[in-house]
This record gives sequence, structure tokens and C-alpha cells, in this order.
Amino acid sequence: MLFVCQLIQGQERINKEPLIELLTKIEAQHEVKFSYAVSDVRDLFIKSPDKVLSLSEYITYLNQNTLLNFEILDERYITVTPLNKEISICGFVKENNYAPLLGANIIVSGTSKGAITSFDGKFELNNIPVNAKIVISFIGFKSESFPASDFFTVTNDCKTIYLLEEAQALNQVVITKFLTTGLQKLKDGSTLLNTEKFGILPGLTEPDILQSIQALPGIESTNESIANINVRGGTNDQNLMLWDDIKMYHSGHFFGLISAYNPNLTNKVIVTKNGTSSEYSDGVSSTINMSTKDKIGTSFTGGVGFNLISADAFLEIPLSHNLGLHISGRRSFTDAFTSPTYDKYFERSFQDSDIETNPNLSDGMTNSEFLFYDYTAKLLYDINSDHKIRANVISISNNLDYSEAYKTNEGDSISKSSNLSQENLGAGGSWTAQWSKKFRTKVSGFYSKYNVDASDERVQTNQILAQANEVLETGAKLNTYYDISKHLTLLNGYEFSEIGILNETTVSAPSYERTKKDVLRNHAVYTEMEFAKHFTFVRLGARLNYFQKFDKLLIEPRVSIRQKIVNALALELAGEFKNQSATQIVDFEDDFLGVENRRWILANEENIPISTSQQLSFGAEFSQNDLSINLTAFYKDVDGITVSNQGFYNNFQYLNASGSYTVKGIEFLANKTTDTYSAWISYTNSSNDYEFKTLTPSIFPNNVDIEHSVSMALSLNILEQLKVSLGGMWRTGQPYTKPVEGNETIQNGSTTVVNYDTPNRERLDEFMRLDASLHYTFKFSNSVNASFRAGVINLTNQRNSINRYFEVDPNNSDNAIQIDNKSLGLTPNLSFRVHF
Repeated sequence: MLFVCQLIQGQERINKEPLIELLTKIEAQHEVKFSYAVSDVRDLFIKSPDKVLSLSEYITYLNQNTLLNFEILDERYITVTPLNKEISICGFVKENNYAPLLGANIIVSGTSKGAITSFDGKFELNNIPVNAKIVISFIGFKSESFPASDFFTVTNDCKTIYLLEEAQALNQVVITKFLTTGLQKLKDGSTLLNTEKFGILPGLTEPDILQSIQALPGIESTNESIANINVRGGTNDQNLMLWDDIKMYHSGHFFGLISAYNPNLTNKVIVTKNGTSSEYSDGVSSTINMSTKDKIGTSFTGGVGFNLISADAFLEIPLSHNLGLHISGRRSFTDAFTSPTYDKYFERSFQDSDIETNPNLSDGMTNSEFLFYDYTAKLLYDINSDHKIRANVISISNNLDYSEAYKTNEGDSISKSSNLSQENLGAGGSWTAQWSKKFRTKVSGFYSKYNVDASDERVQTNQILAQANEVLETGAKLNTYYDISKHLTLLNGYEFSEIGILNETTVSAPSYERTKKDVLRNHAVYTEMEFAKHFTFVRLGARLNYFQKFDKLLIEPRVSIRQKIVNALALELAGEFKNQSATQIVDFEDDFLGVENRRWILANEENIPISTSQQLSFGAEFSQNDLSINLTAFYKDVDGITVSNQGFYNNFQYLNASGSYTVKGIEFLANKTTDTYSAWISYTNSSNDYEFKTLTPSIFPNNVDIEHSVSMALSLNILEQLKVSLGGMWRTGQPYTKPVEGNETIQNGSTTVVNYDTPNRERLDEFMRLDASLHYTFKFSNSVNASFRAGVINLTNQRNSINRYFEVDPNNSDNAIQIDNKSLGLTPNLSFRVHF
């Protein structure tokens, strides 16, 4: 490759001579003297004129064909000075096999200017300072930087840049524009979301990380909540959530409607549904790995923005050439200002809870106040080019205050208040070291603390119910990487984690207190081989997990293979064994004010086993002429689930039983992308069944069994600065259980309860939603960019039922009343951002 670059440079100098030699000839011909600094002209070459010119013609020629300024002072002297001007540049970015790279990032260092290469690898930039540095990068390739002057040519020809593959990043991109800009598919089958390059998706006004991944087949939320993401039929607690290698236990603001992770400093998100690297454990359904920006900038940059719910800001501060600080913060202003968006979110989040309505209050009133915030900070210290230290902190918080009042028979007013707070604090650090050309290491550690606390003061019963759920986890990891060859890397590692979970309930009248705390330590060693060359990608690994408390060893093989058969067709195979020791359960539907009724618990290997999963998938991918078609068949079996962590609304909901679920299906995606539009349609067909051997019936449909799911969208670049997107989704209704007809309630001791029929035999009506977004960008100045986005969720105001259950009718205990939870109605939102 070096030879190719040298050959190209040599060809460019054919018929050219050093500028100094031409100036010497002109001095001799016209008896003049050029005054210049040798450093300004030493490395410059120029094509000699075809004929001898007059002195004034020479000066004109030199000014037109160089970036220097030639000025005649008098009959004897001519000054030569560098120009301080702006130029237009263009180029083609290609890989070493001469294939163009779509989506390469072009940055003008020290400014907010930049571009992304088109399908032929081309980029263009105007008004660039001639002495600026142009940085060109693409995932899986070594970044290159050039002075802007290198792109200057008299004939306005575009320079071609060849990027070399990075030996440390074998898992290259195979689809560079997947659904929209910023979404890319990697060779191991995972999906990369690059928030900095993120385009536009229907309904979204921000690059919401956890909303965006739901555009992928096999990933959806049956109740529209990012706190309940279902990946191939799994529950949300079965998704491993990592933020800069910190394990997170909470993912949403507004109790699940907004992602809690600020996208402005979250540089990339990798979503893996199967074939996970042996480096990672937990998350028997998926791994969602978020990483923040990891480079120290050369200039102070940042941004501020707001929408109809919250405002945020982020800063990237270079403290020195090898020390940087990245900070971000976001806070809702819902405690001071309400908007139509807030009203819709509030109605959706708190429907059917103590907050939305309390039928037991008569002659009374209620009031609620809700807010959320999050902040992040990252310190970057480059000891040198081979040793780098990083330290991170993240905090996520939701807080709800709720008050209720009523008048006694004597006319006195009594008011009491309740509170619900939900927080996740994480901290971590890492040291990466390049010990030699082939050997490198990474040492990392993290601390994560999750709390949900509720104090429910009830006026009618004069009772105070306090509940708490706390998770505290610490972990340390050592990874070693050895590059056996350019195409083959060996990973070995060790990981230790300790997790403690506390559950506490206190009741004032009658006095009652229950506290349960569990601790579990886990040791793991893992190894992995990754090979990538031309049309072949193979990753084979294994992980050994030892649970000290149970003296239990679990061995987990992992595999991910991709083989290109012909130029446009590739086959993919992935498989994995995984385990999970912490899961969420639902004790009672009115826990934590009925808003967040799930609590984390630890496996005890008695009535709560360690969950294990086995998954296998096989697929084919066709990609040609900007058209990509993917078809994947998958099979997944998850064992060790319990009745309590499935949230049943049937006769099983208060029983103790463990079992499994098995899901099998196909995923289809067709995506056409060009420079001006992107269109896609995805379809998932699956069958998802429980098996609890101690229950009757033992096999029945899973709560999140969605047999058919379709989504489609179209994104258009109407103008260079204006983009629009329209899309919709349709899916079959999820299962529910209805009461026995004619015998809807029964006595259970002294309590009347709903008498449910066969579990999950009925289905809700079909779910359908249409969304739209608009994105407009403009400039305040050369260094300040702005963007305006507008979005509407559920354009047709479709009233979809997303959950259905039954309660005993308080007015007639022989009857059960049906309660439906509804999806978001027509929900508009606006956002405005400024980047500097």
C-alpha cells in the first residue's frame, strides 16, 4: 500500500519541478530577486510554463498555480508570502482495494465544519482556511490528517485518499448506511448507531438511543416504553445495558418514554442480538453497548438544545494537548412548565396508577409534580500515544411528588404526600496500553448503584407504605489482545463482579417490616479468536463463569461467522450460551405507587434459579446497487425464568414456579439507500411459548408473543438542509387472559378475586401507528451550526390497547371489570439545537 501511495505521489510530480528552481530561472532571465522564507517554498512543486514569459506573466502564473502571494515591490525585488485565505476542497476516500467508502467522516479540525462521503466516496467543503487540518476517519480504518493546502489544485481536481485497515478493528462495517445515516451493520451481525452522524427517523426529534434501535427487526416494545425493550421475545431485564463499560440498571426518563442516555456525547451504540463476544456476560436476550467520545479535541466545542420536555448542554474541553474533559447535563422543566407533549407523556406513564386517578377519594383533590435529570462527565488523559487513562461518571434521576387531600365529616382539611424517586449512579475507569506492535491490554473497573424508593401516604387508611429496591454492583476486568497476524487477533481476559440487592418494605398501620439482602460474587475467564480477511469473518470464543456462593461453573461457547459467497451475497451464522443472575419481578401491581412496580432480585438457586439461554441464528444478506436485503431465522431458549418476573395477569400471578420460554422465527429487512432518500420495510414472524411444568396448562403463549410485526419508512433529503421522514408500524396484538364467562370471580379465603380462564388465549386488537419527522439545519456563522426538528408520534391518533387486565367490580363482586392501558395518542414535539 505504501508503494501505491508513493507511486501516485510520483505520478503527480511528472512534468513538475521544485518551485525554488523555477524562481532561480526567473531571477536569471529577468534580473530580479525573490524574497521568501525557505520553509514556505522548500517542498513545493510546480509545472513549468511551456514557453518563456514576461516578468508580469510569470507573476500572474505563479499566483494562479500556488498558494503563495507574489508581489512586485520595485524593478528589482519581488516578495513571496503565504496566503491567508479560504479555499474549496474536494476528495475521494477509498479503502486499499480501491472501493469507495460511504459514510467516512471528514472534519475540519478546530471548526464545526465537516462532511460525510457519498456513495462514490466523494466529499466537498467550501471556505476552508488554507492552513486548516483535515481529519478523515472511518470505523475499522486508520484515521488520516492532511493540511487543507494538500487538496489545492489549479484544475480543481479532487484528491484521492486511501485509508488502511486498522489491525485492532477487524469487525468492519459491511453496510455503511443502514436505514438512515449513522446506522451501520458490522460483520459480526451487530448494529452500530453513530449518534454524531445520525440521520432522521419517523417521530423522533432527537437521536434517542433506545428509541432508535427499535427500528431494527426483532426489537420492539410491546408497551411503547424504552424501559421495556423486547429483543426476540425477551423481557427488558434480559438486556445487558453498558455505558462506557459501566453496567446500568435503569434506562429511561418519564418512567420509560425517553432514553436516559444523552446522545450528544454518546458516540456509538452497538446492539448485539446473538453471537455476543465472550467478553460480555449477563443479558440473555441482547447486549446494548454504549461508548462516549474517546478523543481529546484541539478546540473548545459544545452545544445546547431544548425540546418541549427538557433542556440540555454538553461541552468538550481540551485542558491541554493530552488532557480533556467532556461533560453533559439535561433537566426537564416539567415542574415549571407543561406542554402538550408533557400532557401526553404524563397520561401515558401514569394511567391506571395512584397518580392518575384514585377512585377511593371522594370530596378530595390530588396534585403531582414530576421532574428528571441526568449528567455525565469523562476525563481523558493520554500519558503518551501508547498509554491512555479514562475516568467516567453518569447519574440518572427521576422524581415524582404526589399529594392528596380531603375533607373530614367535621369539615377539616387533611393533606398527605407521597414520593417516588428512581436513580442510577455509575462510575468507572480504564487504562489501555499498547506494549508492542502486536500486544495491548485494557484494565477497567466500575461501580453502579441503582435505587428506587417510594413513600406512599394514603389518606383513607391513614397508612404509610415505604418501599425500597437497591442494587449495588462493582466489577473489574482485564483484557489482553495479541495480534497473531494482520487478520487474526486473540483475546484473553478475566472478570470479577460482586452484586448486592436490597429489598425493603415497611408499613405503618399495622406495623410491618420486611428486609431482604442478597450478595453474589462471580469470577469469569474468557478467550476469543477473531479472524477477518477479505470475504471471511470468524469469531470463536468461550467463557467460564464461576459463582462462588453456589460453587457452580457455567461454560458458555460463542460463535459468529460471516462468509461472502459471491460479491453481493453473504451467509451469516451466530450462536451463544449466556447466563443472568439478576432479574426483575413484580410482587404487587400497586408497588411503588403503581408506576414502577418492578424490583430487582438475585438468583438463590432454590426458587429463583440463574437464568440461562441458548440461541442460534442463520441468515443471508444480499447487497448491491444501494439495495440491502437481509433474511435471518433464529431459535432461542431461555431457562430459569419465574412466574413473578413475567408480570402475569391470570390465576398464576401469585404462585411460585420456574420455567422457560422458547421463541423461534424469521426476520426480514429490505433497505434501499441513496444520497437523496432511504426506504425500508422490515417484517418479523415469531412464535413464543412458555413452559412451566408445575402449572396447568404447562405450555401457553408468552406475554410478549407478537406473531407478526411490520414496520416501514421513507426518509427524504428534500434540500441539502431539509430532511423529512414518514413511517409506520403494524403488529398483531399481544396475548391476555380473560375471566371465565359466567363465573368471573371466585372466593379465595376471605378475598374475592378474578377467576381467570385459560392463560393468554385471547389477543388484543392489532397495534398500528404512523409517525413523521422534519429536520432543518442552518448556520449562524462559520463556527456555529443550528438545527430545528419537529416530530409527531401517532399522526392518526390511533387509540391502541397495549395491555388488558381485569379487577373485581367494587360495586358488584360477582363481576369483573376490564381495564385497558392505552398507547400514546397524537404527540407532537419540537427541538432546537445549537452546536459551536
